[in-house]
Amino acid sequence: MPDLVPVETLTFEKALAELEQIVGRLERGDVPLAESIAIYERGEALKNHCAKLLGEAEARVEKIRLNADGRATGTEPLDVP
Repeated sequence: MPDLVPVETLTFEKALAELEQIVGRLERGDVPLAESIAIYERGEALKNHCAKLLGEAEARVEKIRLNADGRATGTEPLDVP
C-alpha cells in the first residue's frame, strides 16, 4: 500500500471516500489475502473515525441555542471528553 495519511488527520469526507474505496476493493475480491486484512483494518479505523466525527457534529447541532423567535443565536462549545 502507498504511504497513508494518518486516519485521525482526515476530514469526515476524505475518510468516508477512502472507506468507500476500501469496501469496493474488498467486494470485488481482487485483493490478495494479506492486503485484504491490512485494508480491512484501515477500513475499520476509518469507520470509527467517521463515527467519532459524526457524533461530534451531532453534539454541536444539539447545542445550538434558539431565541424566542426560534432563530439560532449561536452555539455553545462542544464538551469533548
